[in-house]
Amino acid sequence: MEKLRYTVILEPEEGGGYHAFCPALRGCHTQGDTLEEAIENIREAIQAYLESLKLDGEPAPVEDFLIKPVEVAA
Repeated sequence: MEKLRYTVILEPEEGGGYHAFCPALRGCHTQGDTLEEAIENIREAIQAYLESLKLDGEPAPVEDFLIKPVEVAA
């Protein structure tokens, strides 16, 4: 089985827990009460997303973006 790697972003939520999303897979978002739960949930969401693409005969997206911090004056 082929292994794919995608970047995920985890953001703390105001009321607790984490919002998780995968920028390479539009609309692939989830959340979790703990960081570990959010990571497991986004892993499952990515797998479901990719399975859906496969059923539709579409290829898995290739991640092709850069993440770079940029400083600005405040």
